[in-house]
Amino acid sequence: MKEHILEVIKQIEIDYDVKILYACESGSRAWGFPSKDSDYDVRFIYIHKKNWYLSIDRKRDVIEIPKHDSISIPINDLLDVSGWEITKALKLFRKSNPPLLEWLMSNIVYYEEFSMTDKMRTLAEEIFAPPSCLYHYLNMAKGNYRDFLQGEDVKIKKYFYVLRPILAAKWIEKYNSIPPIQFQSLLEEILPSGELRDEIDTLLKRKMAGEELDLEPRIDFINQYLNNEIVHLEAYAKSLNIHIPDPTERLNQLFRETINEVWN
Repeated sequence: MKEHILEVIKQIEIDYDVKILYACESGSRAWGFPSKDSDYDVRFIYIHKKNWYLSIDRKRDVIEIPKHDSISIPINDLLDVSGWEITKALKLFRKSNPPLLEWLMSNIVYYEEFSMTDKMRTLAEEIFAPPSCLYHYLNMAKGNYRDFLQGEDVKIKKYFYVLRPILAAKWIEKYNSIPPIQFQSLLEEILPSGELRDEIDTLLKRKMAGEELDLEPRIDFINQYLNNEIVHLEAYAKSLNIHIPDPTERLNQLFRETINEVWN
């Protein structure tokens, strides 16, 4: 599949007249709990030629294949390929956008060219804004908990889509730093040994073994843990008052350096 992904990346560059700076895996494969039929969620950052930016009109700053866009070669049905134009990515980086931070920290990198992403990783901890990142994970956890884990029978695999953001938020509370992308790393660091950890480890092993983990009776003591942590993290988030220096000029400089590096 990697060869096909690289082929798609190169075709995007040709069809859209851009350069791709970075492409990685996002979603369950990068998080460490893919299902046997999981999509490949490929995410990338790209840059246009200089003249594209010299316009009074704002232009589209995403490429989404096959959802809204297409390329001139067939792509595998399991591929979901989506990218952000560099200035969009840098504006979101300025806000500590968690999906973008996860891209940068992904352990599955398909393509990386030029120096921009290394420079972003260096800057990431300096400009990290714990409140916005924590609220993102907290809201994700609350939404998934409300939507998927309230019935007598629930889709067991949905527990991972609440546990992971809860553990990521707990990491921010504990370390005041960007949480790792892999679920296992969060689990080992944040959740101590015991009945709860044993139950989650068992679910993880079942999922990794390819079980569907569809409708089963709700696991009440996991629900109780999640409910308690949501209440706790909501209170903690409200108490945060952290000043982050405005990194805009540094990001402007990074953009200028990158466009010169790529196109000169």
